[in-house]
Amino acid sequence: MVKEERGKNMKIKKIPMRSCVITHEKCEKKDLIRVVRTSEGNIIIDDEKGKANGRGAYLKKDIEVIKKAQKSKILDRVLEVEIPESIYEELILKLK
Repeated sequence: MVKEERGKNMKIKKIPMRSCVITHEKCEKKDLIRVVRTSEGNIIIDDEKGKANGRGAYLKKDIEVIKKAQKSKILDRVLEVEIPESIYEELILKLK
């Protein structure tokens, strides 16, 4: 946790933790990429703030994890929709 100084009081700032659907590791939210299925059924990559509306799944920012997700089709099961190959390509490009 990060301590933030305000006057005489020290406040502890909470760091959001999320689990990767492949590795099941608990990581800080900033170390993960969120893939979201919107209510219309579209798939988007929400790597800005992680606040896009819809059902989301987190993947660790690692090319091997992305490839494993693609091979195992875990995102298809978690998000309950078929994930196009272009989404995986876009994820890999964002990590390079």
